[in-house]
Amino acid sequence: MHVIVVGAGEVGSYVADRLSREGHDVAIIDLNRDRLSQLDEDLDVLIVEGSGTHPETLRRAGVERAHLVVAVTKDDAVNLLCSQLSKLLGAERTVVRIEASALRGKDAEELRLNSGVDLVIDPDSEAAEDVLELLDYPGADEVDYMANGEVLVVGARLPAHSPLVGRSLSDIGAEFEPEWDFVVGSIGRDGETIIPRRNHHLEAGDHLRLALKRRARRLVVELLGLERSTLRRVMLLGGGRTAEILAQRLADRGIHVVIVERSTRRARALAENLDEAVIIEGDITDADLLEEADVGRFDMVVALTGEDDANILACLYAKSSGAGETVAVVHRLALLKLLGDVGIDVALSPRTATANGVLRFVRGDVAAVATFLHGDTEVLELEVAVDSPADGALVKDLGLPKDVLIGAFVRDGKAQIARGRSRLRGRDHIVAFAVPVAVDEVRRVFG
Repeated sequence: MHVIVVGAGEVGSYVADRLSREGHDVAIIDLNRDRLSQLDEDLDVLIVEGSGTHPETLRRAGVERAHLVVAVTKDDAVNLLCSQLSKLLGAERTVVRIEASALRGKDAEELRLNSGVDLVIDPDSEAAEDVLELLDYPGADEVDYMANGEVLVVGARLPAHSPLVGRSLSDIGAEFEPEWDFVVGSIGRDGETIIPRRNHHLEAGDHLRLALKRRARRLVVELLGLERSTLRRVMLLGGGRTAEILAQRLADRGIHVVIVERSTRRARALAENLDEAVIIEGDITDADLLEEADVGRFDMVVALTGEDDANILACLYAKSSGAGETVAVVHRLALLKLLGDVGIDVALSPRTATANGVLRFVRGDVAAVATFLHGDTEVLELEVAVDSPADGALVKDLGLPKDVLIGAFVRDGKAQIARGRSRLRGRDHIVAFAVPVAVDEVRRVFG
């Protein structure tokens, strides 16, 4: 598949990298020569300097044979014009990233229908959803729902006090015979991603990804040592659209919400729109203001302005003041590895939400996909096609690459953790852990 990515920022470069490593033919367009030079060294993609709104630039990127054009610059007008031009010049499908609130929500569907855009991505709604998914899993840094919520994928760092430390996966599995409610799908250790087998042992500090049934939530929280008190008070640092969406959703759960917002105009708008939230006008890096707001008494503090430095500093101050969990939204990916070491509990990036939407769209046969900040694993949900190689086969006989693990499958609305002797049927939905280079083989076996 030939894919053109317009915009070589954090989101665009991440999407281009993911698609390239899966074997797609990728071109990336941007005006920033220095940025493109760096990507030329790091990625196996075609580099095209220029504007995505210029027909000649699009032609140099191969738009006439493009199966997909992904416009993810920070300029909505550029993204929309690029999409329309690409369609006129021969591209089959287009995806655009939209930042303006006036063009999102309910208007996004109308925009899609009337502009020729095939998919509109709303990063703010996705980011709010990412935070909400963490609420039921204290200490987790990744939560994704697969198969209509029947299977959950949870990522977390394994603490030294967890009862799983030092044990092999076969030993852990034997403890929960005859029916498993969870499985370890991947392990991140020393910068490497491991798709584990039964003889692998878990170590303190491993970053685990587990697939689990809904009923296993309490068990997994206990096994990972991720207990916390009931979430009652949340402070949101920054009052952008993500914060507004999140505040309303939290209030619906009966959680007390306080928002700190620097802009007087925006603070007033939030106060008008959110009846159940307390709005404080001020700078999130003002230690005196945070102290006066009693930040240390909050169960969770989420910093989600557009300024990485401010988000990090505010979370560090909140943590030092006694706040429960801290969540920092970070746009510069180079900072991510540092945050856990300095005491911030969770780092979220808009890139994964955007990338997941694009990847799901690229793979029309994939019902859901999740990529992550930590490690190289993807989690895919696919339907087993009738008469495919997997229809009627045992999991152990599928001949999948060693970097693939079938974590679970759903049949007739009921989730089951997959084992070697599990027999799959057509129309089952499977949840698979895989590294990018193995994704095409997974799709072949089940498609």
